Amino acid sequence: MSRRCELTGKGSIKGNVVWRSGKPKRQGGIGTHVTAITKRKFLPNLQRVKAVVDGQVRYVRVATSAIKKGLIVKPPKRTWKKEEKAVKG
Repeated sequence: MSRRCELTGKGSIKGNVVWRSGKPKRQGGIGTHVTAITKRKFLPNLQRVKAVVDGQVRYVRVATSAIKKGLIVKPPKRTWKKEEKAVKG
């Protein structure tokens, strides 16, 4: 299963971690220098939530930004209670 939002299509993107050494000039140093660059991945904040899709309740993996925007319709809360089983005696 790919790390992709089912509503917005938001997925993982590539980036870099930049390692620097030295003291910044504004703090009285001679400046910072890049010593290493390593690759990294930025992952979307995906959540598995129940949502109403085509009139049916099912689980979808969506980004939190989509939840905050109100792009998903959550199912109504269950009000009925389960029937109690008959006690054998």
